[in-house]
Amino acid sequence: MTRLFGTDGVRGLANRDITVETAVSLAQAAAIILGEESRSRGDKPKAVIGRDPRISGEFLAAAVAAGLASSGIDVFDAGVLPTPATAFLTADLDADFGVMISASHKSAPDNGIKFFARGGHKLPDATEDRIEAAMAAPKLAPLGGAVGHVQRFADAEDRYLVHLLSALPNRLEGLTVVLDCAHGAASAVSPEAFADAGAKVIVIGNDPDGLNINEGYGSTHLSALQAAVLQHGADAGIAHDGDADRCLAVDHTGATIDGDQIMAVLAISAKARGQLARNTLVATVMSNLGLKLAMKTADINMIQTKVGDRYVLEAIRDGGYTLGGEQSGHLIFSRYATTGDGILTGMLLLAEVARTGKTLRELTQVMKVYPQVLVNVSGVDRKRVDSDQELQQAVREAEAELADTGRVLLRASGTEPLVRVMVEAADEGTAQSWADRIARVVEKRLAL
Repeated sequence: MTRLFGTDGVRGLANRDITVETAVSLAQAAAIILGEESRSRGDKPKAVIGRDPRISGEFLAAAVAAGLASSGIDVFDAGVLPTPATAFLTADLDADFGVMISASHKSAPDNGIKFFARGGHKLPDATEDRIEAAMAAPKLAPLGGAVGHVQRFADAEDRYLVHLLSALPNRLEGLTVVLDCAHGAASAVSPEAFADAGAKVIVIGNDPDGLNINEGYGSTHLSALQAAVLQHGADAGIAHDGDADRCLAVDHTGATIDGDQIMAVLAISAKARGQLARNTLVATVMSNLGLKLAMKTADINMIQTKVGDRYVLEAIRDGGYTLGGEQSGHLIFSRYATTGDGILTGMLLLAEVARTGKTLRELTQVMKVYPQVLVNVSGVDRKRVDSDQELQQAVREAEAELADTGRVLLRASGTEPLVRVMVEAADEGTAQSWADRIARVVEKRLAL
């Protein structure tokens, strides 16, 4: 049987994969599992619900609220707010758990339901499995005053704004920034946060209508932001995705700054200010080789996890680290947040520009970005990637030639007969050549 929860909650096409019935059942099951601590003390559990502005979020949030309230949970409806805001508010309100209705960077027809545990932390797999199992169990059915209230969380945005501003080491006066809000959850709160921090703000992609989220704007479509930065002569541009848990940037020349480069800048800054716990940055195996070399030059340790921000989060929590993230722009600052926060990332990046007096382009020179080529090979037996000797010999030959100027990474898909071949090298031609050669070996040796 296929597991309902994926790597980031329950995702799918709204009204087909994720129906009202699914949302209600998930909420009722979550009430059983995540509300048990408060119920054991005789207290009524409480939960925070947030959503991005896609149209299906309206009925899904209502369904989740109904499922929770009918199970004796007091519901605080925060309305349209970023995913990291929902996580923060869960902790700030000392709620038993939080629920975010969002499909992140996906288009409007998709949606998702994600839960946060007490404190705003992502759920471990075991807890998600318990919730899934509880969907088939008898539901809680309190009567009278034991059912939950559903109330508007009136000061949710203000609380989150105060939190963001309190995390800044210095203000942003003198900087002009273009914000691309992806017609998503950051459309209201991100411009207000940057303006309150002292920046001159120009905003694009901030007119959500429920259908245009991530459409032509945001961190997966940077051309509009690049054009706006050049048009307005801005110091930088900041791009969010639909639920604002990630951030990519554009410097004053229009060049893209990815999550690896942002991590390099902020890790070095944190070390200089004595705020990089255990002198360590956490990244994934897909981070650019240039990040690893930049950290070595800066005498900063770097550990790498499997791909996925949940694995970065686990490593941060297990090791007591304070900074980690992904090339995609999911950055986690454990001093201030329990999940990736695109608004916080953008503000901290610009705070470093303001503090140093350097341009964003100058700051990112601490890291050389190595050309990275990715080739997907489908129709193959992904389980034999590590055991096929001829394939492993091809990888060793590539690594011997590339030496310290490149690397090879083979990643087997967890769900499809697919192997991803990633090669980094000092120049794109070399990276492409080795990626193609290794991909041909994968096709030959692992064909189904």
